[in-house]
Amino acid sequence: MKKPGEEKLSALFQPGKVGNYKTKNRVKYGACCVSNYNTRDGFITERELARDKVIAGTGCGIITNQGAYSDPLGEGKAYFRQIALFDDKFLPQFEKIAGYIHDNGGVAIQQILHAGRYGGIDLGYCIQPSVVPQTLTHFRPPREITKEQIKETIKQHAEAAKRAVIAGFDGTEITSFMGYLLANFNSKFTNRRTDEYGGSPENRGRFMRELIYAIKEAQGDDHPLVVRLNGAELMDKWGGNTEDECFALMQMAGDAGVDMISVTVGWQEAPVSSIGRDVPPGYWNRLASRAKKLLPDVPIAFGVRLPDPVMANENIANGEFDFWEVCRPMLAEPELLHKAAEDRLDEAKRCLGCMNCLSRLFRDLPYLCTNNPALGHEVEPEYHITPAVVQKKIMIVGAGPAGLECAIAARQRGHEVTVFDKNDDIGGALQGYASRDMANQDDLQAQLSYYKTMVTKLGIELKLNTEVNPKFMRSILHQYDVTVIAAGARVDLKAIPAPEKEGLLVSAQDVAMGKVKVGERVVVLGGGKIGLTLAEFLKAKGTDVTVVEKDKRIAGDVIPSWKWRHTSWVEELKIKTYTGSIVTKIGSGGVTVVNDQGEESFIETDTVIAASPRKGNQELFQEFEFMVDELHGIGDALVPRGMAQAIHDGYRLGVRI
Repeated sequence: MKKPGEEKLSALFQPGKVGNYKTKNRVKYGACCVSNYNTRDGFITERELARDKVIAGTGCGIITNQGAYSDPLGEGKAYFRQIALFDDKFLPQFEKIAGYIHDNGGVAIQQILHAGRYGGIDLGYCIQPSVVPQTLTHFRPPREITKEQIKETIKQHAEAAKRAVIAGFDGTEITSFMGYLLANFNSKFTNRRTDEYGGSPENRGRFMRELIYAIKEAQGDDHPLVVRLNGAELMDKWGGNTEDECFALMQMAGDAGVDMISVTVGWQEAPVSSIGRDVPPGYWNRLASRAKKLLPDVPIAFGVRLPDPVMANENIANGEFDFWEVCRPMLAEPELLHKAAEDRLDEAKRCLGCMNCLSRLFRDLPYLCTNNPALGHEVEPEYHITPAVVQKKIMIVGAGPAGLECAIAARQRGHEVTVFDKNDDIGGALQGYASRDMANQDDLQAQLSYYKTMVTKLGIELKLNTEVNPKFMRSILHQYDVTVIAAGARVDLKAIPAPEKEGLLVSAQDVAMGKVKVGERVVVLGGGKIGLTLAEFLKAKGTDVTVVEKDKRIAGDVIPSWKWRHTSWVEELKIKTYTGSIVTKIGSGGVTVVNDQGEESFIETDTVIAASPRKGNQELFQEFEFMVDELHGIGDALVPRGMAQAIHDGYRLGVRI
C-alpha cells in the first residue's frame, strides 16, 4: 500500500530504469562531492562506511558513491583524502558499500573521478589537454597530457570500472562536473590542442567517446554507464564552451551509447554562481528540459539548485527530466525522501545553499553541513539521538537557532523542555535577517518554519515575551534541573564613539527586526555578514549606504565560498566602502572616519547602524551559577560566530544533556 506522500508525489515515486536495471523510484543520490573522511592513500575509513550506511538508507532508487581516482600516480586525485580504485587492494571496502546499497534496494553506481586541471594534489603539477594557466592560484601548474598518457588514462578508467563491477556495483559514472578532466577535454577554454583531440567540438569530444567505449567494453553492456556533462559551463569570461557546444557534446555522449546523462552546471572557476542560495530553486531546469528534448530515449538526471521534492515531482511529471539527482539536500536532511513519502515535509530541514560543505572541502577538510551537525559523525554514538538515562526538566533561555536545536534534540530524547524568549516570536536574530537577505529568502524562512513545526509537534513549551533575569529566575527556583543560556549576542555600543545626537546611532539587530527606521543616508559600522546583509538590503531599496570596516577587507567572517557573493553584490549595488578604517566621531551631520594611514574623512549621514563589534550576552552565566543544578551555554551567547556554530552547539548539547 502506498504511503500518503507517495500518492501526492506519484511521479517521483514511480519506478524507473537505468540500463537493464529497474529502480524503485525516480531519485538518484548524486556523488555530490568527496567527503575527505578517508586516508591520504585512498583507503576507506570506518567514518566513511558509517556515512555510507546513512546514504544507503536514504531511500533513493539509484545511489552514486563518491568519486574515486583511478591512477596510481595520483594525477587524477583532487582531494587529500579522496578514495582510490587503481588497485584490487581497495576492493573489500567497496564491496561493503555496494552491499549497503543493495540491502536497501538501490542500484549501486561507482563514480570514477579524474580531476584533471584540479588534480595532482599531492604532486607539484596537474595534467590537462593544453597548458592553460590556472585562474585560481591554489591549483597546481598544468602540464599537457601526451597521446600516450591519454591512452593510459582511458585504460585506467576502464580498469577501475571493471573493479567497481567486481566489487558488486551495478554500474559506473564518469564526470565533467566542476571542471574535471572530462570537462577539460570538452571545453575550448582548456583544450587548445591541434591534434585529433582538439579543435572542433567533434575532436574535443573524442576523449569522452573513447572513454565511454573503453568503459562499456570493460564492464560489459549489462552494467550501465552514466556520464555527467555540463549543460552550461558558465566560463564565458575565459572563453569556455557555449551552451550550444555543451549540448553538441551531450549528443555525442548519447550517440556513443551512455545509459544515462546527468546534467550539471558550472566549473569551480566560473565567475558566476550555480548552486548557491543566490540562485533561485529551479533556475537551471531549462537545461534539463533541453537535454530531454535533445535525447528523448536517454534517461536524464538533474538536480542543480533543486532542493525541493515537490518541485522535482512536478518537473518529472511534466517530462522535463527523468530522475531527480540530489545530494546536498540529503546532506542537510538524510530522511528527506522518507519524510516526503510519509507526507511530513514540514519536518524536513532544507539545504540552505550556504556553501559550508564546499568551503571546507576546498580547504582540504572533511565536509560538514550547517544544518546537519551529525554529518561526518555517524560513526560516533555521542552524536546520535538516544533516550535520556535520566529525564530532566530543561529551561532554555533564547529561541534562536542554538536554543531551538538544543530544545528539539533534548525533547526527542525524552526531556521536558521549556524555551523562554523576550521577543514575541521564535527565531532570534535569524527572524530579522532572513527577511532582509539578498539571496533566496525562502531558504532561511524555511528554517524558521521547520523550527515552528518541530516545537509544535514535539510539544516543546514556549514562553515568549518573557525576560529571563535574576529576579525572574528567583521566582522559579527549583522548577528546572537544567538551564541553557542561548541568549545570542548584541552589538557592543560602548566600543563605539557616543553620538552627539540621540537616535542617530542604532543597532543592526533593531534595524533587522524592524524596531527602528533609518534615514535616506546610512553608514553601517562593520563590513561582516551582518553589516553587509543590511547594507545590501537597504541599498537595493534605494538608501544611500556606506560601509566602514576596520579590517582591510570586507566579509571577513563570511563562509569562504560565499565571500565573493557579498563582494560582488557590494560592487553591483555600488555600495561605498571604507576599509582599514574606524569611526572616531558621530556628529549630527555625519561621521568622521580615520583610515590606517591616519587620513581623515567625513561622511554625511542620517543614521549610523552599528553592526560591529558583537558581544555575547554572557551576564546570566555568573548570576545563575548557584540557582540551578546544571548550567550550560551555547551559540553566540558564548562567542559571537554564526548560524552553523549556533546549530551545532545546540544539537551537541541537546544530545548529551
